[in-house]
Amino acid sequence: MPAEEFVAGWVSGALGLVLGHPFDTVKVRLQTQTTYRGIIDCMVKTYRHESILGFFKGMSFPIASIAVVNSVLFGVYSNALLLLTATSHQERRVQPPSYTHVFIAGCTGGFLQAYCLAPFDLVKVRLQNQTEPRAQPGSRPPRYRGPVHCAASIFQEEGPWGLFRGAWALTLRDTPTLGIYFVTYEWLCRQSTPEGQNPMLVAGGFAGIASWVAATPLDVIKSRMQMDGLRQRAYRGMLDCMVTSARQEGLGVFFRGLTINSARAFPVNAVTFLSYEYTLHLWG
Repeated sequence: MPAEEFVAGWVSGALGLVLGHPFDTVKVRLQTQTTYRGIIDCMVKTYRHESILGFFKGMSFPIASIAVVNSVLFGVYSNALLLLTATSHQERRVQPPSYTHVFIAGCTGGFLQAYCLAPFDLVKVRLQNQTEPRAQPGSRPPRYRGPVHCAASIFQEEGPWGLFRGAWALTLRDTPTLGIYFVTYEWLCRQSTPEGQNPMLVAGGFAGIASWVAATPLDVIKSRMQMDGLRQRAYRGMLDCMVTSARQEGLGVFFRGLTINSARAFPVNAVTFLSYEYTLHLWG
């Protein structure tokens, strides 16, 4: 696969991750814990109890893995389009692919990305849910001392498949929603500005919002499945998690975190797509 697609994917993914991780921490806690009354309450309690560093828990592992994960997504997407349309990235600016081809390529990238992402995402979610402040003399240490210790503990306590807990929900979340993501981006980019320039920032931002609206219900299930087994098993599987969550908390539970997902999606995905396109432009 062309190296420029993977370099652009890594650069854009790293920038988007740093910008969006604090929002992601709040989102994960709202989805998996019942101690917060809402977004502001979660942010205030996190800052008061853990300082600003609490919002960046679990970020080191995604930073290390983003080179692989985002490069797989954008690399597979671009090469799937190349296979479907027989046109390069530069040629697609003149001869845009059909939305069907864009959707298929996006779904393919999402499916393969999910399996690369699953262990890293699991570790991230487990660390984000540690609400203990930084270790103080005489205080109780957190369950996981860091990402490597977290991954090793999961492997030891839950077996190798434990690292893929929630992977099915992650795959079902990412496969169709990344198709929606790329279709929305392509459609908005083709609505040219009066000067004839594609509005990449706006297109990337709205593409992120559209995909998260579709992804949030399965994102909730994914996060709960990843936390299941930490102390005792609460769910027999993904379907049982859906039924139990709805029965205990109502259908609104499937949209927990949607507001902050949408607020995070616009700036993060705007920066992601702009940096991806800009990196490819510099390369070419």
